[in-house]
Amino acid sequence: MEAPAAPHNPAETQLTVTSPEQMRELGRRLAKLLRAGDLVMLTGELGAGKTTLTRGLGEGLGVRGAVTSPTFVIARVHPSLGDGPPLVHVDAYRLSGGLDEMEDLDLDVSLPDSVIVVEWGEGKVEELTDDRLQVVIHRAVGDTTDEVRHVTVTGLGARWSETDLEPLSG
Repeated sequence: MEAPAAPHNPAETQLTVTSPEQMRELGRRLAKLLRAGDLVMLTGELGAGKTTLTRGLGEGLGVRGAVTSPTFVIARVHPSLGDGPPLVHVDAYRLSGGLDEMEDLDLDVSLPDSVIVVEWGEGKVEELTDDRLQVVIHRAVGDTTDEVRHVTVTGLGARWSETDLEPLSG
């Protein structure tokens, strides 16, 4: 008799991405799973591909405006060109405080109607909602031109408990 298969955890998936275009494509696939009220936290070193992934998300959501790093403006809103939710792209890198500083951005007001993507949000935005998608991007560090990224996507909370993340694998 065979041992039962390990249970599939629909709330987490791991992927290997080998080019910026594949990272954008991952963002486009991820956009198909997102809806208004979703919070996506992106974690990874400088140059890991967080903004590239968000660019793909914007393309997949069909929003207006070029998605670029909002480092100096902190947050940028990209309205939908159709009937989908707007994309709020936040770069929390320069924010030293926790949720207090984030509250100045009124993300809690935007959250029900938007998809909010926060780069560098770990330890800063978790209190916005129990339901969030955490995307961790690992890359080789140091002087390297290696384009390989290892991406772990984890769904947290009731919103993601029944969502199968396997479609992200392509």
